[in-house]
Amino acid sequence: MSVQEKPRYQQLKELIIAQISNGELRPRDRVPSENELVGSTGVSRMTANRALRELTDEGYVERVAGVGTFVADLKSASHVLEVRNIADEIAHRGHTHSSVVLVRKAVRAAATVAKALRVEEGEKVFHLLIVHKENGAPIQHENRYVLAAFAPHCLEQDFTAITPSAYLSAISPLQEAEQVVQAVMPDPGVRKSLQMQENEPCLLVQRLTWAEGRPVSFARLYHPGERFELAGRYAPTGMRQNKRYSMKVSQ
Repeated sequence: MSVQEKPRYQQLKELIIAQISNGELRPRDRVPSENELVGSTGVSRMTANRALRELTDEGYVERVAGVGTFVADLKSASHVLEVRNIADEIAHRGHTHSSVVLVRKAVRAAATVAKALRVEEGEKVFHLLIVHKENGAPIQHENRYVLAAFAPHCLEQDFTAITPSAYLSAISPLQEAEQVVQAVMPDPGVRKSLQMQENEPCLLVQRLTWAEGRPVSFARLYHPGERFELAGRYAPTGMRQNKRYSMKVSQ
């Protein structure tokens, strides 16, 4: 093996991750067993075991004793923060989602974005600015930066038909997410896009998501304070936790 060649277990991991990313293996599909991987790829049993073990530790697959190994359903995996995109939340309420794309372009990462994504300042990123609507009323102003190296075809997508969150989840399983929620006074551009009153505060969700072991997307999600709230249900450590967005009912 040359110095540059990746270890066999890493190559096997990347092969399985690629099959998950391109849809060849979907959530709850059975993944080939250690014996099957040995037979189909020619790796040793130890190599196959390590690849499956690390994929399990990283949340890509779930191993069920006596049954087999399956692609993880990341929405129900307890070790992955559940992050539902705005279109799913709106559909869950029985309402209609629509969106308007304000900005869709390639830029060089400014200092704040570069720090969040842990890349060098000036790294190529894609900037998306989208207003999401619920039954025609603006409910979220999405200001998102996506690492170009992770999603090179991002700007080719129709983000009136698919949300950036759904697109990123589709091209590679998202492993981890970090969210910070705070009340802020929006700038004039956000206020106008969300049709907010002059002195109305908004709820800002800053979301950083990881895939393939690195941060790949940084988003600032603004919501009108009078029409939106973030609610959650929590359980003690070790038990499943559910988090959800919900709408306030405006009178």
